[in-house]
Amino acid sequence: MSLFEGDKESWHIPTLARQVYDVTGAGDTVVSTLALALSTGASMREAAMLANQAAGVVVGMIGTATVSSKQLAEALGSD
Repeated sequence: MSLFEGDKESWHIPTLARQVYDVTGAGDTVVSTLALALSTGASMREAAMLANQAAGVVVGMIGTATVSSKQLAEALGSD
């Protein structure tokens, strides 16, 4: 994922290689996680990093899926 903020520096957020089963809903996961993170005071960069991890979790599931706070914490290595 890449983040471009106007005249500011661009950020390229890497993903971890995983087994991908279904990308259905991954974009929705990104948008909703980004919005939630921003609404709680996260910076755009922090929100994008969190959204990227959340999408990485849901593509590893079969069918349209959601990510739980526990799954996201595990993906971030802070369970």
